[in-house]
Amino acid sequence: MHEFNLITTVTGGFLAALVFGYLAHRIGLSSIVGFLLAGIAVGPRTPGFVADRHMAEQFAEIGVILLMFGVGLQFHFKELLEVRRAAIPGALGQSAVATILSALVALGLGWSWPAAIIFGFAVSVASTVVLLRVLVDNNELHTQAGHIAVGWLVVEDILTVFLLVILPVLFGSQGTAETGLATAVAFALLKIALLVAVTFLVGGKLIPRILEHVAATHSRELFTLAVLVLALGIAVASASFFGVSMALGAFLAGMVVKQSDFSFRAASEALPMRDAFAVLFFVSVGMLFDPSHLVQHPGLVLATLGIIMLGKPLAALVIVLALRYPPRVALAVAVALAQIGEFSFILASVGRDLKVLGESGANTIVAAAIISISLNPLLYRMIPGLERRAKTTRFWRYLEERARPGRDGVETADEVHGADRAVVVGYGPTGKTLARLLAENGIEPFVVEMNLQTVRQLQKEGTAALYGDVTLRDTLEAAGMASAVALVLTSAGMQGEEDVIKLARELNPEVRILARATYLRDVPGLYRAGADAVFSGEGEVALNMTEHMMRALGATDEQIERERDRVRGELAVAGRPIGPVLTHT
Repeated sequence: MHEFNLITTVTGGFLAALVFGYLAHRIGLSSIVGFLLAGIAVGPRTPGFVADRHMAEQFAEIGVILLMFGVGLQFHFKELLEVRRAAIPGALGQSAVATILSALVALGLGWSWPAAIIFGFAVSVASTVVLLRVLVDNNELHTQAGHIAVGWLVVEDILTVFLLVILPVLFGSQGTAETGLATAVAFALLKIALLVAVTFLVGGKLIPRILEHVAATHSRELFTLAVLVLALGIAVASASFFGVSMALGAFLAGMVVKQSDFSFRAASEALPMRDAFAVLFFVSVGMLFDPSHLVQHPGLVLATLGIIMLGKPLAALVIVLALRYPPRVALAVAVALAQIGEFSFILASVGRDLKVLGESGANTIVAAAIISISLNPLLYRMIPGLERRAKTTRFWRYLEERARPGRDGVETADEVHGADRAVVVGYGPTGKTLARLLAENGIEPFVVEMNLQTVRQLQKEGTAALYGDVTLRDTLEAAGMASAVALVLTSAGMQGEEDVIKLARELNPEVRILARATYLRDVPGLYRAGADAVFSGEGEVALNMTEHMMRALGATDEQIERERDRVRGELAVAGRPIGPVLTHT
């Protein structure tokens, strides 16, 4: 019976998430909204199928660990340093404003101070997933506003990790006695410092070695398993031996892997598992939501939405303008942060586990998240229209004139890619020769290779190289496929070659794609996938042998060329020749 409940809960949860996530995506909303609605649909407060909430919560804990591991893995100090002038004071200032406003609302309703503070913290944190999706959809990720918003969330992520550690000390059994509060906090910080030291000093040497040995097996399954074991193992060890949250351990594990040569491969190959468990996390959050709360406490929900969609953006707008950034940048950053998401749910879960935050607070956060996540993309698309109308006002012109010309070293989307770039997959004899010829002719080669030693050597020599699997979308995106002039697949018989070509065409319809096939029978599929030119080992051998024999028989260059054309025509597959084609059809 227990196994049946487990299977039905997981199956029902995933099925509902698929249906509602698809519907949300079709109408232009974030998939997170669909996952939350799926949780409501399979929860105990709606008719029909009811999933086992306790089992869903157990899977959700794994989702939280993997989410935090992913945050650590994608943590960029460089991005933060580039925009520190705006991100650090902005994130701290906006978080303080949102926390104070939310806490005042909660206190006005008669909540306790601990409940009000945790509620305020949860309302102050924006969703990284939603923000990145909005920036990408509007081509704003590599603009000044995009960099500031991402750096802003990096600061919020750091703050959230600290809160996840300190809240149990402040409001749990360790911090109930006021006389021992300072000691408890100091002891907790000491344990955190010890954990950080052990993770980076010991794990920094041990983890890369483990991953290198596993990667040497060339087994994707073993590599994925190794990353998951490291994430979950360090998280559990952190809680067992240091008494801190598993989320902090997972975050630190991600940061250690980030500093190794395996960071990108771990993110692209292993973390799809994170997405699956994260879905169950959002579903479990939705299962806790009581729809009747909207009717019973509409004032609280509206006040919370007011703070999220008016208070937080206004605070961000004022801070960014005060730092003398252009008004367009300030408006974009403010609107992008007008939502809450996954970290709000995590903080609310901590408050509920500590028996501090009641059901009313948790329901309010879920309701406000669903509404704010739904409206945020729509509001962001209104920015160009608002800017056009505002540009005619004297105040807007004044703000533009007083903005500082410096940009904190942030590149705009047009400046990110200067030189022509060709992505070269594989660095065997063929790839090595092509990379050299490309560089000599003013085209920057970017090598994608699964041999770690080769990648390290190329990087030492100053050649751009990436250790990763090119069949994954993230790998092609990281290699700059969207702006590349060519993609060259130098390995014959590569697994998933047709899928790589299709994915490259999706990312960049204009890119020229050269592919290599071992056998003539493989050529039609590569052309159908979208290759511009396909070179077959069988075909090239036939052509070269023909030329050699004719030269030995004393044929002229004209005769050789004519015979080569005839052989090339005979070897043509599905009407497409073997060799270079200048245009894509």
